[in-house]
Amino acid sequence: MTTDIIYRYKNQVYFNITNKCPCRCTFCIRNTEDAIGEASNLWFEHEPALEEIYKAIDEFDFSDCNEVVFCGYGEPTMALENLIAVSKYIRERYSFRIRLNTNGLSDLIHKRSTAEEICQAVDSISISLNMPDAASYNEVVRPAYGEKSFDAMLKFARDCKQYLDDVRFTVVDVIGEEKVEQSKILAAQNGIPLRVRKYSP
Repeated sequence: MTTDIIYRYKNQVYFNITNKCPCRCTFCIRNTEDAIGEASNLWFEHEPALEEIYKAIDEFDFSDCNEVVFCGYGEPTMALENLIAVSKYIRERYSFRIRLNTNGLSDLIHKRSTAEEICQAVDSISISLNMPDAASYNEVVRPAYGEKSFDAMLKFARDCKQYLDDVRFTVVDVIGEEKVEQSKILAAQNGIPLRVRKYSP
């Protein structure tokens, strides 16, 4: 079965460039489904090479598309070099906006500050806050890097804000009203807007 590198979901176009992820979120859709939207399969037998991603872009019909989103069955910044190269490839050919959906742990993944280069590659960044405090976050997100992950994610978000206007946090409504309200307060303290997403299994 072929794997979808590019797929449509609810009128948006998504780029699935890796299956690698340092988190095991309890609510992650990849725990229960092989694909979403118009994709038939989002699991790779092997991680896609840059040439394979370029070929998928060349063959895809981007009609009516005004934004593409790096977001698939993995954390896009795990394939940071490919993400940056693909962004450049897109910008040379199309005028639509480029968004990154990320868990915000790129600095831990690459053991260095990555905000500036990422912000040069995209027009907007959506960071999964998931929970308003480190203990709850660790319980739900189960990051490979343990307790330092929450603060690293917040720092990454603040760093991105220095380079890019359109940076936001997201939480999914399944965390409950109280946690959502606490998340709003935390987001405001960091000077970053929060979007509450409806959970769609």
